[in-house]
Amino acid sequence: MKRTKTSKAWMHEHLNDPYVLRANAEGYRSRAAYKLIEIDERDHLLRPGAVVVDLGAAPGSWCQVVAKRCDGGRVFALDVLPMEPVPGIDFLQGDFSDETVLAEFERRQEGYKADLVLSDMAPNMSGIATVDQARSLMLCELALEFAVNHLRLNGRFLVKTFQGEGFMEFRKEMARCFKTVQTRKPEASRGRSAEVYLLGEGLRT
Repeated sequence: MKRTKTSKAWMHEHLNDPYVLRANAEGYRSRAAYKLIEIDERDHLLRPGAVVVDLGAAPGSWCQVVAKRCDGGRVFALDVLPMEPVPGIDFLQGDFSDETVLAEFERRQEGYKADLVLSDMAPNMSGIATVDQARSLMLCELALEFAVNHLRLNGRFLVKTFQGEGFMEFRKEMARCFKTVQTRKPEASRGRSAEVYLLGEGLRT
């Protein structure tokens, strides 16, 4: 199938993206690693010995960052997609909203509440803005529900969202669950993208 001008332009931009080049040079599985690195350097999310859960972890670049910065901790990763192993990461393939998958995760968790839940999930894009936004918010809401149920008191939650219809309502929902909610737009996030990250700190009782 012949490539369109749009796909050719995207591929050219992608291959020349400084974060893609840097990821290839430094051994990260995707440029997304630098989004987490930048947020962590600002907000100090990751620390040795922490219990961390990465939702929607494939292909594993965030896991690579967490494994390096949470030495001696317990790091769990979940995704419906397969993921090549990352040393130090306990990976479970499956939908975390499925009761069977959730039960297996909780068995592995062994009663340890998480210090931090991460979600860099995004839906498969249809190209229909209203549909994609609704799917994205659904994933955010599922991740928030998971975080509330599995974080320790005063735990933290970082989630990728997309600005648009329903964004402010979701932010208010997070504010009901956490003492503070802040917006983060790392430099590694493409400027034209509507994606932003919401950081909830201090899980309420």
